[in-house]
Amino acid sequence: MTPHPPTPAPSPASTPTPAPVSPEARAAATVRLQAAVDAGDVGAARSAIAAGADLETRGAEGRTPLVHATKRADTAMASLLLDAGADPDAKDDLQDSAFLYAGAEGLNEILESTISHGADVASTNRFGGTALIPASEHGHVETVRILLTAGVPVNHVNRLSWTALHEAIVLADGSADQVEVVRLLLAAGADPAIPDGDCVLPRDLAARRGFNAIVAEIDRAAG
Repeated sequence: MTPHPPTPAPSPASTPTPAPVSPEARAAATVRLQAAVDAGDVGAARSAIAAGADLETRGAEGRTPLVHATKRADTAMASLLLDAGADPDAKDDLQDSAFLYAGAEGLNEILESTISHGADVASTNRFGGTALIPASEHGHVETVRILLTAGVPVNHVNRLSWTALHEAIVLADGSADQVEVVRLLLAAGADPAIPDGDCVLPRDLAARRGFNAIVAEIDRAAG
């Protein structure tokens, strides 16, 4: 029996392309998307995206649908929008992107999704700081791990003349989570020899506040 020749792969020309969307239809779909994000209705959002909604449209406070979903801590919606091509680095009027806000607030599922969709891990917020700095301030241990693994610069200095190590001390309470954050930062190469804007070192900042466990971590890292 003569074997049948293999079925040829479809040429690019044979691949169906989406029908063009009129400006009016796109505008209507965009309004539906904004309403769906506001309501947390993933199904309606999916339908609006399929109808050609603008993923980068701006709503209240300059928020894109993705930033709005992130600030609502709506993981399912943020995931849908990222998968559809929403920009993880688009910032609102406060200079918060989905990546930066998720990092600052410990929204780890959204954070990891923004990173997997190409977020700029060195991007900065309105204080000139990376996502790692507020994550360290808030004691978000797992978030700090995620950001360090992603390659966020550990010794970046913000406009307040603070690194993540400074903020883990100055704006924190010396809790066990803060001690662990400091340990993680030091293990990742945080430099305790970088002073703040008043030329005070992190160890001295911790000692002044009675954060003895943090002082011990810094001493241990110094060897």
